Amino acid sequence: MLASPKVFADDTTLPVLDPGRGRTKTGRLWCYAVDNRPWQGPGHPAAAYLYSEDRKADHPMMHLKGFRGLLQVDGYAGFGRLVTAADGATGLAFCWAHTRRKFYDIHAATKSPLAEEALRRIAALYAIESDIRGQSADQRRQARQQRSRPLVEAMHVWLTGQLGRISGRSALAQAIRYAFNHWEGLIRYLDDGRLELDTNTVERAMRAVALGRKNALFAGADSGGHHWAIVATLIQTAKLNEVDPLAWLTDVLERIVSGRTKHNELSALLPWTWKNNNPVVVNTG
Repeated sequence: MLASPKVFADDTTLPVLDPGRGRTKTGRLWCYAVDNRPWQGPGHPAAAYLYSEDRKADHPMMHLKGFRGLLQVDGYAGFGRLVTAADGATGLAFCWAHTRRKFYDIHAATKSPLAEEALRRIAALYAIESDIRGQSADQRRQARQQRSRPLVEAMHVWLTGQLGRISGRSALAQAIRYAFNHWEGLIRYLDDGRLELDTNTVERAMRAVALGRKNALFAGADSGGHHWAIVATLIQTAKLNEVDPLAWLTDVLERIVSGRTKHNELSALLPWTWKNNNPVVVNTG
């Protein structure tokens, strides 16, 4: 995955049993996802999860050590440290879905016409992305320059004007300032067809974690958090490649235990390679 020109990153909480204290503590599950199919890019889709006991920026810096490419994330500042440490070799892009969510919450609560207008303008950007999904990176870049850039520039002018009219303490002002604080990373996609408008690729990978977290309640220990990350990596990567996780893992474990597949042949068991010889697919929805 680190050889990919672009990686999505996100993290979420993971309750972990805290032995001797009669309660749980909060660990973190980090997810790094790759899916270059929307721009005809190289490699295979995959998602890798890693567990840590806290949310210190040291963790993504260690996880992505040596990565040289585009990193698309939410607004967590810890990823910015990684870019600084890479001395320009790693580019940071942000997520329009996170920006949109702030305006959506305001509109849902207050029916604000200004929030509704912001949502309409962002929806226009998504409509363009729907049209160009699956085209080459260069075709996507050209379409964004011609169609999306004028809309983004007009939005910036409009947001600036609204910010001068409303209370600086209002939720709407906070939403606008959030957009401005992340603006450079938000508009980076205009100049690079490999980037997406949002981080929904990794957000979708995190939904299964949230569901599992609700059902399982907690990991039994930090070691359980690490095991949880391994299992999530295997299952989610299989799903991304339209491979039935149960069929794949059953066959892989049998091959390893029986010795039919040797240690130097393990690459043949990766989901995308295994799929060619065992076309068991599922509807991943």
